[in-house]
Amino acid sequence: QLVESGGGSVQAGGSLRLSCTSSGKSNYDVYMGWFRQSPGKERERVAAIVSDGAKYIDSVKGRFTISQDNVKNILYLQMNSLKPEDTATYYCVADLPMGWNTPAGGVGYWGQGTQVTVSS
Repeated sequence: QLVESGGGSVQAGGSLRLSCTSSGKSNYDVYMGWFRQSPGKERERVAAIVSDGAKYIDSVKGRFTISQDNVKNILYLQMNSLKPEDTATYYCVADLPMGWNTPAGGVGYWGQGTQVTVSS
């Protein structure tokens, strides 16, 4: 089970930190990451920690940082310099059989999502 927290509303340029607590599988066992979905758009991967480290989509590079605490089984997404286009529901995901290239349809586990709204 994946449970996200930390979403909210901020102004452009602000910061938020999302957290994802996992129960059951240890963070050691599977790749984990974050997807997001905006209204009218398909879910897109945002960041993940895979075999060769952290990966990000180009639009968040330099602004977002993914990290994990393997003792507490918590995955984080630090989001800085937020932009209105970052507005979306953010989902914690686990079990990415194709690593960074895993499409939304191939993800093993999803959290319930947490809303992030960035106003201009």
